[in-house]
Formats: sequence, structure tokens, C-alpha cells
Amino acid sequence: MDLSIEIGGLKLETPLMAASGVIGVSAMLARRVFASGAGCVVAKSVGLKAREGYPGPNVVKVPCGLINAMGLPNPGIQEMVKELKAMKGFGVPVIASIYGFSVDEYGEAAELIAGEVDVEGFELNLSCPTVHGTGFEIGTDPLKVREIVKAVKEAVGDKPVIAKLTPNVTDIVSIGKAAEEAGADGVTAINTVRAMAIDVYLERPILNPGIGGLSGPAVKPIALRAVYELYRGLRIPVIGCGGVTSWRDAVEFFLAGASAVQIGTAILYRDLKVFREVKDGLSRYLRDKGLAEIKPLVGRAHRAGI
Repeated sequence: MDLSIEIGGLKLETPLMAASGVIGVSAMLARRVFASGAGCVVAKSVGLKAREGYPGPNVVKVPCGLINAMGLPNPGIQEMVKELKAMKGFGVPVIASIYGFSVDEYGEAAELIAGEVDVEGFELNLSCPTVHGTGFEIGTDPLKVREIVKAVKEAVGDKPVIAKLTPNVTDIVSIGKAAEEAGADGVTAINTVRAMAIDVYLERPILNPGIGGLSGPAVKPIALRAVYELYRGLRIPVIGCGGVTSWRDAVEFFLAGASAVQIGTAILYRDLKVFREVKDGLSRYLRDKGLAEIKPLVGRAHRAGI
């Protein structure tokens, strides 16, 4: 089966991507992820300045997934560039993920990375739900999304730029359209959903910041709905992200309109074997359907006209 895809000029051997944040900044781990069947790795989000993130507890396991409030910890641009170069040295296709507290910071971060490393593309973190001044606070404003995408496109030339969207809005399509109108080559849907957990004995929130972002199986129906709506409302490709743990999950996203899927929390639950299992399952499914490639699956759930 031919599992290769192309998204806005981004060509990958498989439609499976490692979601940003889960594997940290380790080039060695990125190499293992790629060898396990991922088409590329989306690196951990990085900003102009290093951040320590929030003190613990900043991750809690709940019956339906994980809630995290990491606070965008990262070593800063210069250290990240070293790891990105190492990933490229291992032959790993890598997408740089960036965030900022202003339009200028997004543009400057993108320009600095593009000037140092020949990454495959950029994903804009417009959706982190736990850090004030960036993330979903920016990603809920269509005007800011448009300005950021435009600034990054100008900074990185012909490199694909993908906007990662927040689910914490009433109309995700309007945000996606703002990114599309500014020149985005694709969108990723979704980032984590704002959530929390409370310790009934201590009688206080478990996470240090109180509120975090929920990921894992619980958010899959939300992510699937977002992909479905975005596919119907946009002309650019959509990447599905949220709760993919099996090949069936991946197929659902393709049918809803995703051209690729990202896997994140499942890595923590099931190790890197999840990529091989999903990849093999996709091949079997295509064979059973009499299809030779992924592309005919994309958006087929819309044939009913709903």
C-alpha cells in the first residue's frame, strides 16, 4: 500500500506524525519515532526565550486521558536549533513548532530557525490552554491568527506553515479561515481541551496551575467533529490530532477529512509501537477496501451530504 501523502508541499512517507510536546527535545528519541513508522516529528514548541514551565504537579492521569499544565517548558531557540540539526542529521523529517507572545515574536522565532535548519515546515502553536499571553488567548482571535500566519509566511519563504487550532472556541472554522486567508498551508485540529482534576482529600486542584489541557481518548470525538467542520469549510489540508490510539481512530479522521493524523498521548500509554500498529492497520484496511493509497479515503464521510 502507498501510505505517502503531500500536505501543502510537505511530502511524507506515511500520514502519521508525532505530535508536538510528547517526545520533548530529544533528537535520539525523534530518531526512534521515525524508525517506528512516523512520517515526521513535530518538535516541541519553542519560543525566543527559554522557559522552565510550571512546577509540579503538572501532569495528572485521569480515566479518560491525561491533563497537563506543563507551561511550555523549552530550552530556547539556540538550544532547540542544535536538536533540530541533530534530528535532520539522523534523516528525520521534522516540523518546527513555535509560539510567541506577540506577532513579532512568532515571526522572529520562525526566521531564526529557518536561517539555521532546513526543517520540513513550521507548526504554529496558537492553542496552548495554560500559558497567559500566548496559545489559545491568541488563537481565539481571527485577526491575530491572520497576522501571525502572515508574519511567519513572510519569514520562512516557501516552507509549509501549519496553524494548530484551539478547540476552546465556539466556531473553529472561522479561526481556520483566518489562517487560510493569511496563507497557511494547512491546519492542525486540535490542541488540548481546557480541563482540571481535584484531589478530594486535599480539597484543591491537583495541578499546580489549577487548570490544564486534556488529551487522549476523551477528546477524539471533539477533534473528529472539528476536522469534519474544517474540511467542509476550508480549501487547505487538515491534520487530525486528538485521541488517536489505533488504526480505526486514524481511519475515522481520514474519513472526516484529515489528510494526516498526529499521535501524542498514545505514545505515553503504548510506547512507540503505536506507530507501527497504526501503520500496519491502515495498510490492511486499504487492502480490504481495494484501495492503493490514502487519498481516496479523505473526506469520504461527507458523501452523505450531512
